[in-house]
Amino acid sequence: MHQFPLGVAVFVQLVLIQSASANGTSGERGIEFDFSAGILATQEDESSVETPASAELSASIDAGQSAASTNAEDLAKKTQNPVADLISLPFQNNFTFPTGPGDDVLWVLNVQPVIPVKLTKEWNLITRTVLPIIHQPSLADGLSSDNGLGDLQFTSFLSPADSGDFIWGAGPVFRFPTASKNTLGSEKWAAGPSFVGLTNSGPWVIGGLVQNIWSYAGPSDRDQVNQLLLQPFLNYNMADGWYLTTSPVITSDWNRPSDQRWTVPVGGGVGKILRIGKLPVNLQLQAYYNVQKPDQIGDWTIRFQIQLLFPAG
Repeated sequence: MHQFPLGVAVFVQLVLIQSASANGTSGERGIEFDFSAGILATQEDESSVETPASAELSASIDAGQSAASTNAEDLAKKTQNPVADLISLPFQNNFTFPTGPGDDVLWVLNVQPVIPVKLTKEWNLITRTVLPIIHQPSLADGLSSDNGLGDLQFTSFLSPADSGDFIWGAGPVFRFPTASKNTLGSEKWAAGPSFVGLTNSGPWVIGGLVQNIWSYAGPSDRDQVNQLLLQPFLNYNMADGWYLTTSPVITSDWNRPSDQRWTVPVGGGVGKILRIGKLPVNLQLQAYYNVQKPDQIGDWTIRFQIQLLFPAG
């Protein structure tokens, strides 16, 4: 039973990727492989004489590969910018363990579409929605596990279209009590401010996001919400769309005792931009160890993300 939600999630993500790829590839299917380098190597073995035509073909292929690599690196940097003008659909899987008396895995799939809107020539509005799908194991003896939806969160960043070397965005964040079970959400309406800032320098993308939300409505018998989220991020981009990354989600629940308030993960991982058909996809794998955490939170979190990208043009 514990494996069922994970299996469903993986299946749904693969179906969505295949569907998006089929819609965007004009009949092309599958991952594209470039056999040109192997063909040229075989031809070179057969004949050491380089004709003008073969030299022109080789130069054309090299230029194409260089352009593709640059395009992948540009896309990677856009995915690392929370206020980039890039439509995307991330599926972020978070596996936290050991959780509960049975040392089980807490699994949260965040479906978080990002849609930028061009308001004027000077200003963009970037909307980010996060809908959690949760498998929560038993957190204490005598309690059952739960599966379902968590509370939906919506953030809108107002950002200058051209802000120079320092890119920033600011706006409100709202949390709605959409959880399918009361154990999977707060049952509170909450809101607060959110701010993101970053800079690009060569292969580096460095920045951070901060927000705090407070509850303003909901059942009186449920705890009030007063939560801080900090997410610093550091990315180093390499050739062919590869990059190294760290983006820990640091949280504080201000209503809890001081020794149970903070969750502070340390870690990082690797990512790559690739294409399925003509559809760009950002794959990312990270691992974090919680150096500070409440008692009921697991020590480790593995984050695996599949992000579908829809660049303009």
